[in-house]
Amino acid sequence: MTIKDLKPALVFSIFDEINQVPRPSKKEEKIRKYLLDFAAKHNIEVVTDAIGNVVMRKPATPGCEGAPVVALQSHMDMVCESNDKNFDFENNPIETIVDGDWLRANGTTLGADNGIGMAASLAVMVDKDLVHGPVEALFTVDEETGLTGANNLGDGMLTASMLLNLDSEDDAEIFVGCAGGVDTTCLFTYKRSFAPTDFHYFKFDVSGGLGGHSGGDIHLGRANANKLVARFLYNLGLEHEISLCEIDGGNLRNAIPRAAHAVFGVHTSHKEDVRVAFNKFVADIEGEYAGLETGLKLELESTDRPEYAVDYDTTRALVQALYSAPHGVISMSRDLEGLVETSTNLASVKMQPDNKILVTTSQRSSVESRKWDIARQVEALFSLAGAEVTHGDGYPGWAPNMNSPIMHLASEAYEELYGIKPAIKAIHAGLECGLFLQKYPHLDMVSFGPTLRDVHSPSERMYIPAVERFWGQLVRTLEKVGKMK
Repeated sequence: MTIKDLKPALVFSIFDEINQVPRPSKKEEKIRKYLLDFAAKHNIEVVTDAIGNVVMRKPATPGCEGAPVVALQSHMDMVCESNDKNFDFENNPIETIVDGDWLRANGTTLGADNGIGMAASLAVMVDKDLVHGPVEALFTVDEETGLTGANNLGDGMLTASMLLNLDSEDDAEIFVGCAGGVDTTCLFTYKRSFAPTDFHYFKFDVSGGLGGHSGGDIHLGRANANKLVARFLYNLGLEHEISLCEIDGGNLRNAIPRAAHAVFGVHTSHKEDVRVAFNKFVADIEGEYAGLETGLKLELESTDRPEYAVDYDTTRALVQALYSAPHGVISMSRDLEGLVETSTNLASVKMQPDNKILVTTSQRSSVESRKWDIARQVEALFSLAGAEVTHGDGYPGWAPNMNSPIMHLASEAYEELYGIKPAIKAIHAGLECGLFLQKYPHLDMVSFGPTLRDVHSPSERMYIPAVERFWGQLVRTLEKVGKMK
């Protein structure tokens, strides 16, 4: 069985088309062209704004012209993570595999976040059998790395009074709120020196972690590869002088880092001590993550002496800061049981030109003051370590409205179709809804979608039966709104 055999056929066929089009964040030119060509092919009204967002408009079906305008919203870009470091996301299509009841990709992120939302929106635009009021489909750019599209949405792009965000990841759940977030970057400047000739050099490598979404998966206790590298180096540095030559870990601010490595040296007289320390460390980590991180690999191998090393003071400050930096859940919500309120992700560590090392962290909270509180704790720590710290602009949260008309309609639609009353929830991940509210403060919004798992990682997969329920809920909700006057 292939994706072409799956139902609903229209949604999956469009999703398959979308996955043939490269769409990394900030490089949405090809997917934007696909959308504009799609609109032209089907004679759909389409407009764009200066930042690259696209809106398509479809008139109401006869008899529903007086209903409220509904916007269907999804984002064009996808997180690009692969088990193959040579996979070219800017040119290669995503290869999908039907694995029982799940759809996954061949070693890469699937792009269901948010390709399936795009596919459903486009299916609404071309399905002539649906009943609905006026509909517009908004496709935003650069959601994953900065919410750039939502933050710079052009004037007049939306005329809707209701919005269905199609970017959540759990069947039978309707989301009415989300966390706000802010990124914090910490830049170290080091002095470069020749690596000592009387040292023995190792490469310590962490790979195979589960990773995952730094919002939706942060409470699961998965390993952070950056933290493991820092922990090993810190413990080793308590006993031996370390010459750090290279460090790299993580890629995206909104993904828990699955892999990281460091190249370092110790005096040749202590090289066996390193191997002993490594074996003990492996035993500790295997015990701590038993039954959870089944694919996690820690490896240590000797390597040739690099030409250059980071100076001792910066090495010490960097390792101590990374080791002590907070990561994970900071607090849980007192208003919604089981919801993470505040968290932080030690996302990436990258060596830069001109003797720089850049550390990127991402903070989230449904409480604005606590979002900034954890961001400033990170700032204080890395400032003490001598780094230059800056915060991004951030994005606002979305406060739940339990009296939302569209929430009640979407809930009724699901219950009528499937006999289950969907749970009403808020999500710890960031959605673009908070930014839409800044521009359109009276917009009535909810978010729903099919079941996705392990998004932002090569393990990303989508539960096929949930896609049909997602489509059914979307169609019935639009029908219900279409009957409003």
